[in-house]
Amino acid sequence: MQLNESPNVVVIGGGPAGATVSTLIAQQGYRVELFERDRFPRYHIGESLIPETYWVLKRLNMLEKMKASPFIHKYSVQFVNASGKQSAPFYFHDNKPHECSQTWQVQRSEFDVMMLQNAAEHGVGVHEGVRVLDVLFEGDRATGVQIVDEEGTTREIRADVVVDASGQSSMLINRFKLRVPDPELNKGAIWAYHKGGYRDNGKNEGATIVLSLQDKQGWFWYIPLHDDIVSVGVVADFDYLFKGRESHEATYAAEMEKCPAVKERIAAATRVSPVKATKDYTYRASQAAGEGWVLVGDAFGFLDPLYSSGVLLALKSGQLAADAIVEGLRKGDTSQAQLGNWEAGYVEGMNRMRRLVCEYYDGFSFGQFIRRFPEHRGGITDLLIGDLFKPELDQVFADIDSLKAEQAAS
Repeated sequence: MQLNESPNVVVIGGGPAGATVSTLIAQQGYRVELFERDRFPRYHIGESLIPETYWVLKRLNMLEKMKASPFIHKYSVQFVNASGKQSAPFYFHDNKPHECSQTWQVQRSEFDVMMLQNAAEHGVGVHEGVRVLDVLFEGDRATGVQIVDEEGTTREIRADVVVDASGQSSMLINRFKLRVPDPELNKGAIWAYHKGGYRDNGKNEGATIVLSLQDKQGWFWYIPLHDDIVSVGVVADFDYLFKGRESHEATYAAEMEKCPAVKERIAAATRVSPVKATKDYTYRASQAAGEGWVLVGDAFGFLDPLYSSGVLLALKSGQLAADAIVEGLRKGDTSQAQLGNWEAGYVEGMNRMRRLVCEYYDGFSFGQFIRRFPEHRGGITDLLIGDLFKPELDQVFADIDSLKAEQAAS
């Protein structure tokens, strides 16, 4: 394994967050070594990109690669309520007439390979099949990592900054006991892949569809992918999905019976994967950085998948962290304050998306809200596309609160 023994930055994990932070730092001429324990391609859930990923992909020089890919184009999101009524498509372009309003439905195994290869093309030392055994510290400052390759050879790599992009199994979130679960969004998911499922024609072919269960206990996602595959999964409260059920497969089938609109869409399809499940859902770290270290992507936090914000948050946190790290390296300052100077604004954006998710689960009628406050149609769309990081959106939630107060009083 050839690597730079004295990089400026070490990145743990080669998913979208790790690939983003490493690429953007390497673009500025700094030495970056990235260690990924798996060999890509590897499976990962989280296939639907929302429009605001465009701006980070542009900085990464990924746009032309995305345009040349087989990924299905996504122009909108649609909702199906508990009685089976389907909304009109929520076309992103109507709110923001720009190229960024067309995005993609991706096979993550393919997308993640593209991102990692792009990092290597930008000068990142990418090492697959290498596990990070430990993050090295001197006092409270991270100074590097201990790694082991597939031959069992261990070594220590010193660096000015260590970025933990290792996903939900984050070493540092566990080491410092930073994980804070979200009691309101204690959800889980069960899903599978089907070949030959129904999809609309033309511009609506790639729409993400969110379908409520008839009993409103949860919802299904329906995501069209290339090669005639659709990703179909149910999300509901953890206890509801996993306690007292005989198997994930039986639960998946039972919940599909409560969502005829999904069942109808895959009536002529063939399931082409095992049924999969995840139980570790919404959480956040109590801090994004320390002396010489940073958390990005799922290593910092994960939000409910309702509005497909996962890859956006991975890319956005990677971008913000990269900018803070580059600035810190230039100044010779890799303190917690410098490396985490993006955290407050990022968390505000994450909280706006979280609030939108919670309102959906609470049964709030966005249609009714828009009729009462038509000036907020653009703001709601901004939230849905992931344009989360602007304070003026807080007025949307202030008016949601005022409408709920009116309803409670009437």
